[in-house]
Amino acid sequence: MSYTLLSLVFLVISAVVLVSAVARQRSPRALLRHWWMPVAIAGVMVIALTAVFDNIMIGVGLIAYDPHSISGLSIGLAPVEDFAYPLAGLMLLPSLWVLLRKRGTDARR
Repeated sequence: MSYTLLSLVFLVISAVVLVSAVARQRSPRALLRHWWMPVAIAGVMVIALTAVFDNIMIGVGLIAYDPHSISGLSIGLAPVEDFAYPLAGLMLLPSLWVLLRKRGTDARR
């Protein structure tokens, strides 16, 4: 399996959980209005950290990728597929928080 396909699997699963979490809310707009800024800030931070540390790890030889299993697109030394996992986490973790919280509690807590 290619890294690209594996990354897409993680992104699709996370997107399905996100859509389920939003659809389950009585007021999806209120949830999105409240959560978009913290998730966006976390997203910028996680993507920046991924770019820095993945490039360092690849640069010093801790990680190597089979060139036939990646798309060929990269940010520095890091293949773009490496960024799918933090993006999936950014979708999945807040969604699970919403789905698994106790009924009747406010979505903002």
